[in-house]
Amino acid sequence: MNLYVNFASYLGVALLLLAAGIVLFMISTPKLKEISLIAEKNVSAALVLGGKIIGLAIVLGAAAEYSISLFDMVIWGIIGIVSQVIVFILAEVITIRFSIHKAIEDDNRAVGVMLFSLSLAIGWIVAKCLSY
Repeated sequence: MNLYVNFASYLGVALLLLAAGIVLFMISTPKLKEISLIAEKNVSAALVLGGKIIGLAIVLGAAAEYSISLFDMVIWGIIGIVSQVIVFILAEVITIRFSIHKAIEDDNRAVGVMLFSLSLAIGWIVAKCLSY
């Protein structure tokens, strides 16, 4: 395949997967309205959403790097996205005594930084697990 077409194909699919991952995150965490909180200048919400985006980008970059075809990248990208979402939901379940979405709504930046870090760490781990 032509090098430029190959690049454009992988980039286009990665961006579509990234957008799908962000939408999936928002659907799976309906209590947390990051976009509206960011519009209200809530730094914690920006950290949480930013961490999710960067974590997904790390995973999708690894899926592109280690895949043997565009279809293979899509499969591993979806696995990575679902893994990220599951871990984020587990974080909410594990902290049952502490409401993550309430802390973010209250702009608790310590919680925002921890969730940002968690998203990056999980993205990094999932990305490394994608290698053959």
